Amino acid sequence: MADGMINLTIDGAPVSVPPGTLVIEAAKQAGVLVPHYCYHPGLPVAGVCRMCLVEVEKAPKLQIACATTVTEGMVVKTQTAQAKDARQSVLEFLLINHPLDCPICDQAGECELQDFVFQEGQARTRYAEFAKRFNPVEDFGPDVLYVPNRCILCTRCVRFMEDVAKEPVLNVSERGDRAFIGIHPEARLDHPWAGNVVDLCPVGSLLSKDFLHKARAWELDKTASICTGCSQGCNITLDTRDEVVVRVRPRPNLEVNRYFICDHGRMHYKWMNRGDRIEAPLVRAGAELKATDWDEALDRVAAILRGAEGRTAVALVSPGASSEALALAKRVFTGFAWTGAFQVVMGEEAPLTGVPDLALRAERAPNAKGAETLGYTRDYAQALAAAKSAAVVLVLDDPDCAVETNGTLIYLGTVLGVDAPCRRADVILPIANVAEEEGTFTNRDGRTQRYYQAKPAPGMAQPAAWVLGQLVAAMGLAEAQR
Repeated sequence: MADGMINLTIDGAPVSVPPGTLVIEAAKQAGVLVPHYCYHPGLPVAGVCRMCLVEVEKAPKLQIACATTVTEGMVVKTQTAQAKDARQSVLEFLLINHPLDCPICDQAGECELQDFVFQEGQARTRYAEFAKRFNPVEDFGPDVLYVPNRCILCTRCVRFMEDVAKEPVLNVSERGDRAFIGIHPEARLDHPWAGNVVDLCPVGSLLSKDFLHKARAWELDKTASICTGCSQGCNITLDTRDEVVVRVRPRPNLEVNRYFICDHGRMHYKWMNRGDRIEAPLVRAGAELKATDWDEALDRVAAILRGAEGRTAVALVSPGASSEALALAKRVFTGFAWTGAFQVVMGEEAPLTGVPDLALRAERAPNAKGAETLGYTRDYAQALAAAKSAAVVLVLDDPDCAVETNGTLIYLGTVLGVDAPCRRADVILPIANVAEEEGTFTNRDGRTQRYYQAKPAPGMAQPAAWVLGQLVAAMGLAEAQR
C-alpha cells in the first residue's frame, strides 16, 4: 500500500484511501453506494438527512457515513440488519408527507427518493393519509420553480447558494414538520449559476421551467459533450428526445467545472435544434444556387483550389469549430499564401465565487485556444481586408461573416440567412453542428476535451472534419504535414 494511506474494510472489501476521506467516499472505492440525500461531494457536509447510517465496529451506535472520517483498521458494514432497519425508518419518515406525484413529476425516473425506496424501503406505509400543507408551487426565479410538498429538506440548495454561489438567499424557514425552503422576500433566484440547485435537488422539489414537462427521464438519450457557451470548457451531458436536444446538465470534472455549469451554458442549446438548416450541397449555376450531391460539390471545390494553388487564400473560421476541422481547413491550403483568423463574441464574466478558477468567461468561444494553437489569429479585421483580394476565401461555420471578395468564396456552414454575404458563395457545403458530430475543443487553460455525437445531422449534412478531409484527399494532401 502507498505510504500515508488509510487501510480499512467496507462490507468485507479492503480499501486504501488518503487520510481525511469520508466513509461515504471510501465506500465508493469498494463499489458500495451508501444511500444519502443531504450529502453531495461538491457541497459542505450537513449531516441532516440521516439516510447514510452504517455500522462501524467498536462504535457505540450507528454512524452517518457522510460525516465520519476513515481511521486505520476501521471495519464498516452497510448491510447489517440494524443499519438497514434505520434506513427504512428514515424513508418511512420522509414518505409520510411526500405526495405520490411520480406520474406528473419531472424527476420521476431519476429521483433518488424513488431509487432508495425501491432499494431499501418498505412495501407499504403505516399511515393512511398524506398531509399536504403547502401551496402547490412557488416561483423562485427566472428558471426555477419550488414544489414544497415534495421537499425532503436535504438543504443542498441552501448550501449551494450560501457556500458555493456566495449569495445566501435561501434558508430553511420554520421548524419541525412545518419547515420548508424559504427565499429572501426581496430576492429572486437569478444568480448566473442558480440553475444548479435543480441538478442538486434529489427529488422533484426544484424544477427547471425550461425543461418542465418536456420529457420523461427514460425517454432521454444522454451524450457526453462540452459546453460551447464560453472558453471555460465545462463538461456537460446533452439530453435528447426524438433527435432534439431538450436539456443540458453538468457532467462532473473536478479539474474544469467540478459539478456545476452556469445558466448561460445551460440554456445555450436551442440553436442546436434550428429548423432552417442547409441540408444539401449547393453549387452556383449562373445567378442561382442549385442543389447537388457530394461528389459534384467536392469536385467543384477541388477544381477551384487546384486552379488557385500558389496564390493567396484566406480562411475565416468560427472558434466554435472543432480542432480537427480547423486543422484540416489549414491543411487544405497547403501550397497557398495562407491567412486564417477568427472573431470572438465578448460578454460579461460571471464567476462562481466558491469554486476557484470557475466562471462564465467573457470570451464566448469554446475553441479559441485551439484555433490559436493551430495558427489562426484574432486579427479578424485584417483577414477580412485580405479576403477582398484573395484568390480563394473559405468561411467555416461563421454565418454572420461580412466577407467581401473578388476571388472564389467557399462556405461550409449549418445555416444561411436570406441576406447573408455567404449566399454569394460559389459552393456551399452543409455541415453538422456540435451536437451532430464528434470532435475536440481546447479550453482557455489548454485542456483538450472530446465531445460526442448526440443526434443525427439533417439531410446530407456531414461533420466539417469529414468534408475538409475529403478535400484534403482530393488535393493529394492526405500525407502532408500540418
